[in-house]
Amino acid sequence: MTTLHFANARLIDPEALTDAPGSLTISGGHIAAINGTAPKGARVIDCGGKCLAPGIVDWGVKVGEPGERHRESFRSAGLAAAAGGVTTLIARPDTLPAIDTPELLEFVTRRAAEAAPVRIRHMAALTKGREGREMTEIGFLRDVGAVAFTDCDHVVTDTRVLARALIYARGLGALVVGHPQDADLSHGASATSGKFASLRGLPAAPALAERIGLDRDLGMVELTGARYHADQITTARALPALARAKANGLDVTAGVSIHHLTLNEFDVGDYRTFFKLSPPLRSEEDRKAVVAAVADGLIDVISSMHTPQDEESKRLPFEEAAAGAVALETLLPAAMRLFHAGALSLPQLFRAMALNPARRLGLAQGRLATGAPADLVLFDPDAPFLLDRAKLRSKSKNTPFDGQRMEGRVLATFVAGKQVFGEVC
Repeated sequence: MTTLHFANARLIDPEALTDAPGSLTISGGHIAAINGTAPKGARVIDCGGKCLAPGIVDWGVKVGEPGERHRESFRSAGLAAAAGGVTTLIARPDTLPAIDTPELLEFVTRRAAEAAPVRIRHMAALTKGREGREMTEIGFLRDVGAVAFTDCDHVVTDTRVLARALIYARGLGALVVGHPQDADLSHGASATSGKFASLRGLPAAPALAERIGLDRDLGMVELTGARYHADQITTARALPALARAKANGLDVTAGVSIHHLTLNEFDVGDYRTFFKLSPPLRSEEDRKAVVAAVADGLIDVISSMHTPQDEESKRLPFEEAAAGAVALETLLPAAMRLFHAGALSLPQLFRAMALNPARRLGLAQGRLATGAPADLVLFDPDAPFLLDRAKLRSKSKNTPFDGQRMEGRVLATFVAGKQVFGEVC
């Protein structure tokens, strides 16, 4: 394998939280040296002062295999991820059927390895069929590669079932991912309660539904001692409970989607269904509070929550349209909005998009350190472009950023030292 030496780079180190000029050498699929001279025979890449950072570890990506391959395949998701600087993709189990058996997990693992140019790891369902009645074979699923367990947006409403699953997961050291929403309050809602939703006549749920769901989950974590991650915290009211749980020593982390960090409820405008998400977009006050929580480290992870939907499921009245948006290719440019606004530094962004998710899932990626995997993204944070959804590599094109001016272009992506996107070398 060719030794590559990246010279004249702007190194973004999420561990040291530094942003400084430097160089980096990769060999044998790993980072061999930082700020050293180019080894004899190495291929030198002049980065021209552009940013070199750990590849993004995107936690919570929906892929349509099995069952919905017309919306997204491992191949199309992998190509979109590479174009977006995502080098490790953590896939959700909300497929048809759900990934709830070792045999099905082995199948999708093989398919992903064959089809995608990036790394793909899988979460498995917490309960069979994601129906919330009987827990899956967590031990066997973990043995064949499941990195975490979740029923995604199918909240386990039976507290006894959840308690059993958490106790069993704790005994195995498995991570459980929850979707903090009160299922009854949020059922059928397509917007957040408030003046905007009332004026538009949209079925809505109170923001408090998130805090109620989180309080329930954190209480169960305190009871069982399990490892827990909240997939999306999107409201200011949920943050104090999260802070108390961490202060009390519970093994708890939390994430948020890039859409909830960069958009608010008013972006829905005149019933634009590409802005319909789950949970729904929140108030501007909530958005600012969540951005501050990421900056403080209270919220640990930023993810795309990539959810491909076909045209037929989106071209419907707002309350009937499917929720979700694609974001593998737009995660980095959208994150640059936070950087250019001065809300988050580049090291803080990559701490949340690469280092923290990798650490929480026990992966070696997400670092600029000697010996770490050479999973890297070279990007220009200032390069402007107009987003055209027709040019996205995802099979589905349901992005809320269509036609918007964005900044931040991926120049090259490397996985284990091999270039999987770009024309740098």
